[in-house]
Amino acid sequence: MSVGVNGPGEFPQAFATMTSERAGGVLVASGPSFFSDRQRLAELALKHRLPSVYGQAEYVEVGGLLSYGASYPGLLRQAAHDVDKILKGATPADLPIEQQTTFELVINLKTARALGITLPSQTLLRADRSIE
Repeated sequence: MSVGVNGPGEFPQAFATMTSERAGGVLVASGPSFFSDRQRLAELALKHRLPSVYGQAEYVEVGGLLSYGASYPGLLRQAAHDVDKILKGATPADLPIEQQTTFELVINLKTARALGITLPSQTLLRADRSIE
């Protein structure tokens, strides 16, 4: 099931629709359109008892269940490395295009408990970070 929204004003109805359709959880697309409303999205997911998955750890830090996505510190380190090369004379067009290879799994254990979810120990062991 997919529920689209045109803006934050449609969030409550979207969650109500997901609940009435018995969705098993919610996957929030990564991007700037939702980032500023991340706390509200996490709160609505918890209110409607929907496990929530995100692509950025910042959503989990404000109450989302879990995230799996690119490590932003890793991205910033790579950008700094490229800037260093350019400042030392490299032509930007000659720098290779690199794909992110570092991803992180972040789990909010408090949210899991509030939802009554017991995560497998193997998942907890694989987490890069757990939030209490």
